Amino acid sequence: MFRLAIRMAGHRITALIAVACAVLGGAALITGTGVLAESGLRSHLPAGRLAGADVVVAADQVFHSSGDLPIALPERRRVPARLVTELSGLPGVEATVGDIGFPAALVDARGRVVPTEDPASAGHGWSSTGLLNAPKVDGGEPTGSGEVAVDSVTAAAAGVRVGDRVKVVAGARPAAGYRVSAVVDAPGAGILFADTTAVRLSGRASGDAGARATTVDLIGLRTAPGAEERVAAEVRARLTKLKGTGLVTVTGAGRGDLVAPGSGASRSLLILLASSLSGIVLLITGFVMASALAVSVGGQRRDLALMRAVGATPRQIRRLAAAQATVIAAVALVPGVALGYPLAGQFRDLLADRGVVPSELPLTYSPLPALATILLTALAVQLSARGAAWRTSRRPATEAVAESRSEPRDPSKARTRAGLLVILAALTMSVLPLFSRTVIGATGTSMAGIVGAIGLALAGPALVRTVGAAASRRTRSRASAPTWLAMSNVRAYALRNAGIVSALAMAVMFVLTYTFAQTTVLAATANDTRAGTLAQQRLSAPGLGALPDGTLAAVRKTPGVRAAVPVGDTTVVWTYEEFGEPATEAGSAMILTPDAADVLDLDVRDGSLSGLTGATVAVSSEVARARGAEPGSRMNLVLGDGARVDAKVVAVYARGLGFGTVALSHDLAAGHTSTGLDQSLLVRTDGTDTARQHLTALAASRPGLTVEDTNPTSVGGLKDAPPEVWINLAVIVVLLVYLLLSIANKLVAATAQRGVEMGALRLNGTTPRQIRAMMRREAAVTAATALVTALLLSGLPLALLGQVFLGRPWPAGPAWLLPALALTVTLTAFLTIELPTRQALRTPPADAIRAQ
Repeated sequence: MFRLAIRMAGHRITALIAVACAVLGGAALITGTGVLAESGLRSHLPAGRLAGADVVVAADQVFHSSGDLPIALPERRRVPARLVTELSGLPGVEATVGDIGFPAALVDARGRVVPTEDPASAGHGWSSTGLLNAPKVDGGEPTGSGEVAVDSVTAAAAGVRVGDRVKVVAGARPAAGYRVSAVVDAPGAGILFADTTAVRLSGRASGDAGARATTVDLIGLRTAPGAEERVAAEVRARLTKLKGTGLVTVTGAGRGDLVAPGSGASRSLLILLASSLSGIVLLITGFVMASALAVSVGGQRRDLALMRAVGATPRQIRRLAAAQATVIAAVALVPGVALGYPLAGQFRDLLADRGVVPSELPLTYSPLPALATILLTALAVQLSARGAAWRTSRRPATEAVAESRSEPRDPSKARTRAGLLVILAALTMSVLPLFSRTVIGATGTSMAGIVGAIGLALAGPALVRTVGAAASRRTRSRASAPTWLAMSNVRAYALRNAGIVSALAMAVMFVLTYTFAQTTVLAATANDTRAGTLAQQRLSAPGLGALPDGTLAAVRKTPGVRAAVPVGDTTVVWTYEEFGEPATEAGSAMILTPDAADVLDLDVRDGSLSGLTGATVAVSSEVARARGAEPGSRMNLVLGDGARVDAKVVAVYARGLGFGTVALSHDLAAGHTSTGLDQSLLVRTDGTDTARQHLTALAASRPGLTVEDTNPTSVGGLKDAPPEVWINLAVIVVLLVYLLLSIANKLVAATAQRGVEMGALRLNGTTPRQIRAMMRREAAVTAATALVTALLLSGLPLALLGQVFLGRPWPAGPAWLLPALALTVTLTAFLTIELPTRQALRTPPADAIRAQ
């Protein structure tokens, strides 16, 4: 069977090249997605400042839920400091270090803050040098509250050496003078204080109030040579006896994930990205491969029909088509899979450039994505090839031969009905934004475009037959010969033309729905933020890790300031039941005080933000509707550090798209964030330039403070788009290129297979010029039908999206996108039909017929 399949393939090179290109591109995309998914599960950040610890004990920074992916917790959970002493007595332990981190930044001689990798946790005690891997220390340990050691990178940036005097802002306290006692050359060493000073600055002393007292961030153990695993097992056994601690014991590569609590979120993001991309990638690649195989097998209908006439069974015909497709797919799979690995690397670089994942996070390369790609592609190729040959294999031999030079007179009614049902399902999906004005609701618009295109592919033959029949009737008496021939071909070869129309329409619908869904949500978010922000300025201290104490009071005393309110953000997790099954959902949350209404207008529909005291929250209308919440009701939440709380709902607001789905009271979030300090201030002034100048002068007088406008003029454009929008747009571009290349190959193959038709027309007296004119008119009808159907099928989803998110029946987005798509589709149709036609006309008509 394979020998016969290979021999037949030699006569259909053009069509099989289209199949090979579709498989190659699809394999690259699927493999790249698989590499991202595997990396999210298995990759780890470099150990960094924990490289000197053999065993690390820390709180689990992941929320584990049944039936869902684990959710990374971005706020640092604490470890009881008493465990440092308890674990130091274990056999094989040579040294034990309790590490603490707190905001700290060095100020240079010009009053500028020296940048550090993570200012929110740059401060440490000197004992943390025991976690470093063979640090080179120039100088000695800080011996009192007036000395500090710095890492070599910070020292070089500030231009300081051992013995110099420096100013350091630590623990949100005003800048104070210190003597540099040492310079430590080791990755991530940070700013090191005497241990007693570090405990005091971080609020970890036994007499301090709050949840941080008598805690450390993590515990690092140095073990005797060869005792690492034994000590780790003993530590795990010890922690198991202490039920409810939520602590984990980590060795080897996993230590890097504990350096910063947010590092696990980057791995989770890779998993989420891969899972969200996998659906659309598999849909598009499966569609493209099926279309290419349909063209290839369609070009061999006569050969397959003749084999039926000489006794081949239907099963043998399908096996032959599948074998031929498998041979071509096997050839294309190797370079396609190989290309997928560097493609994943390029995508990771894009994520790192946009700050979505740390640049240090490596990808995990293994054969698993390649094996998964081979299995998925082989299954798709087998099903598509057998499906394409199904009708020919099932027809009686005489009917199969009769149909080998023409298509069935009437399209399959079952196929048409199935296509209409799929289109109806797509239109049903497009109403999702009506029930959820969220990012998740907007995904219904995106998916409606793809599903609608699949429905068009199924119902396309009937549609194209109808269009062709109508055009043929209108041009029967007064049209030129090329036009009449073109319309007749559209009607007679509806199946062939429907495949081309649906592929072009899919490209248009995919780009329109996915792009406009992103830009519309972005515009609606900007509108919510702009309308709801009463404050003109935001004051923050990104280089310090938190706002210094006294900043709020100083701002409120500034002339022209009407209100100043601290705001922050964190993450919350909801646990609830959906269809009787436990479900979880994570989202961003604001941290607000009772006077937040002075600087923010969240469009409160019920209750009041003034009630945000104690264990209280305000929720968006979407959350209130989905969870049945209202003022006075209670909600179970998991905060960003994993703490479970029972909070009272005090307000319901409408601008959840711009300000998040939930707002925590400042009191509730206290003690459950990494720093426990305010992140920024929203400042409402009298609107005069004088007030802004006073505020700017205040910020300039205090190292690290910055002032920025809350409503910059460019809000809402792609320039200010969050990283995930750029990532989605990059994916759209990659998939569009794949679609267009596959469509071009398919059109070239379909046109090249019409050599007999062109030869017969020429023998009947049709000139080459008339044939080229006929093919151009077919291309025009094909492009026009694809554009019109794409616009009709994407029009309702986009209109509903715009109405819900923007209050108007059209989306937001670049005005040039639709004309650019129309031009691209038209050029693709014309060029990929015109060039093969000219090539086919170079062959004498008799030779063209004889070759078939």
